[in-house]
Formats: sequence, structure tokens, C-alpha cells
Amino acid sequence: MAPVKGDYQDLVDEISALLGAPATLENRDFGLIAFGAHDSDSGFGELTLDPVRTRSILTRKSTPAVRAWFEGFGITRATAPVRIPAAPDAGVLRARICLPVRHRGVALGYVWLLDDEPGPGEDKLAAAMEVAARIGVLLADEAQAGADLSREFRAALTAERGWQRDTATAALTAALGPDAEGLHALVCVAPWGAGDAPSARTVPGAAAVCALPWDLAARDGGQWLAALVRLRSADALAPARTAAERLRGEAGADAAAGVAPARRGLADLALSCREATSAVRAALAEPRLGPIAQWSAIGPYRMLTALPPAHEQDPAVRALLTASHAELAHTAEVFLDCAGQAGRAAAALGIHRQTLYYRLSRVEHLTGLDLDQGEDRLLLHMALKAARL
Repeated sequence: MAPVKGDYQDLVDEISALLGAPATLENRDFGLIAFGAHDSDSGFGELTLDPVRTRSILTRKSTPAVRAWFEGFGITRATAPVRIPAAPDAGVLRARICLPVRHRGVALGYVWLLDDEPGPGEDKLAAAMEVAARIGVLLADEAQAGADLSREFRAALTAERGWQRDTATAALTAALGPDAEGLHALVCVAPWGAGDAPSARTVPGAAAVCALPWDLAARDGGQWLAALVRLRSADALAPARTAAERLRGEAGADAAAGVAPARRGLADLALSCREATSAVRAALAEPRLGPIAQWSAIGPYRMLTALPPAHEQDPAVRALLTASHAELAHTAEVFLDCAGQAGRAAAALGIHRQTLYYRLSRVEHLTGLDLDQGEDRLLLHMALKAARL
């Protein structure tokens, strides 16, 4: 059962009583959850002297600038009380004490107090931290009982490398609970034009689902859907394919899905994300790979999708890739797909072998490449495949 707000209020009041100062509780996004009881002797009458504290209570949130200021003191990583000096230029007229609220090593929120001289002693702060730990248990329980963990999942997929990613992954791990250490496969569906992400409860086997912006050059302006799907065995990806089929059906006929290999735990979630998005890009570029593509089965697209999205076309093939030479480009690609076997290529194209040779000679003239040379064939083949992305 998820905690009710009264539970938080009781614990914040307990900290206020312990330290003899009004306390406020905010989540890790600086959204106000509860604030302690105040009276005329507690300093509440001076509340208006600190615009940041006033705004937090009246609007139940803080501005990005205020958040950045406080996070600059290391509160997201702190495990003990942090004292923060006053900063009149930032609207922080009075010093603060921040009690980080953590559970299983993950920062879930903060308890704030005004730091008046001489301030609470170490013994009282230690007792207050014990109460903060109880708040952490409640916040973790609430996160796990939440609707779909989409916020935690999205943060873990989009966080920058380094401590930001570590923190976001740890938060998702805590929210998932025991599920976090199990086997999962990441599924990507794109393009996703069906609005907000569905609840994980409506997707078979999904532990978390979220929608994200599709920031690759070929798909600017759209979004894609990610789903973390539970597996029983690393060799049995059927649950991931079932979830992919369900979500692709909701996304529409033009959508495709990519499935990353199975992994245990969340340590390599970023790698799984790259693999799943690579697979869906390959499926969108090469219909024979889709509509649901597993990363393990996309062949050269494993390497091609690792290239920067806006990479320049090779000068040798630039002319061939213009619209006026589309037929020649298609002929060259089929010929190379057939391992340079003229008979197979001519049959696949439905043309006479002499017509094939004529077109290939024009390809060589346009590109300056010699199709009798293996490296030239490789360059042309990869360039043609990369152009699809």
C-alpha cells in the first residue's frame, strides 16, 4: 500500500520537534511534499524574508536556478547533513541545513531547515537523519507502487554518462525493487505517434515503459517508445517480441520495433538502448529486416548505426546517391547483396545480364571505383546501406 501524505507530514513534524526549527520535505525534483508546523516563536514570522523558502511553500516547487544552486553543494550525493550558506544574490537570505533523504543509496528527496546560530548539535542531527531514512523508505515504497515508473526509466535512458547516469540508474533500480536484478530485454518502437506512453501494466511482461524524443537526424521531431520487458531465459525472447508486436500495433502501420539482447540487471541499460534503437533504425531502413528486428540479426547495420547520424556521404558515391541515379544505385546494391554474382543479380533485378554489366560500368564511371576490387566493393556497399539510414 502506498504511503499517504499524512505519513510524510508526521515525520516532518517529528524532525521539526527534534531540531526545534521548521522543516520542509521536497522530492528529488524539488517539489514540495510537506512542511513542518510553525508558530510565532519558530521563525515562521520571518518566512517572507527568504523568497526562495516562501516560493517553495506557496507554489510547491522551486525554480531551476534555485535547484542548480543547491545541487552545487553536492546534496544529490551526500549521505550526511549539508550546511549551505546564505546567498542574498540568489534570493537565499538565510543559511540552510539539508538532510538528504536516501534509500538503498539513492537520493529520493531532501529535508530543509533554516540554519540559525548556534544550530542543532551533531546528536540531534543524527537523530533527524534516522527520521529522514524512514522518509526514504516511504518514498521508495511510493515510487515502486507508482503508476508506471516512466519518469525513472526515462531518466535512466537519457542521463549523461558519469554520475548523472549512475544516479538515474540507481533510482530506477530502487524503484523496480527485486525486478531490477532479473533478466530483461529492451524494446524500441518507432516512430511513436500515439501520444503518451501506455502504462507498463497494459504491456505484457513490461517492467517500465516511456516515450522519448527521437533525436536522430533522420527522425527529427518525432518520438519513440522504450519498454523494459522481463524475461525468464536469455535464450527465449518471446516475451519481448510479444510486447513489441503489441506496441507496434498501437504505433501504426509505418512503425517498426527493435529488440536488444537479453541482459541481467541494469548496469548495461545504456548499451541495450543503443542496440534496440539501432535495430529499429535498421528495420525502418531495410524492410526485409522488420517489422520487428533483433539487434543480433541486423548484420552490417550493427556498425552502420554506430556512425554519427549526420555523417557525410563518401565523395566517391555522392553522385550515385542523387535521385537521378536511383536505378543505378539500386542495381549496384542488389549486385553487391548477391556477393557479386552476375547471374543471381540479373535474375533478382529481372534484367538481362548484359544490361546488368552496362549499368555496373556506369556505376564505376560515376564513382571512380573498380568493382573488381574487394575494398572498392566494400566501400560502395557500406555507403549504399548507410544512405538508407
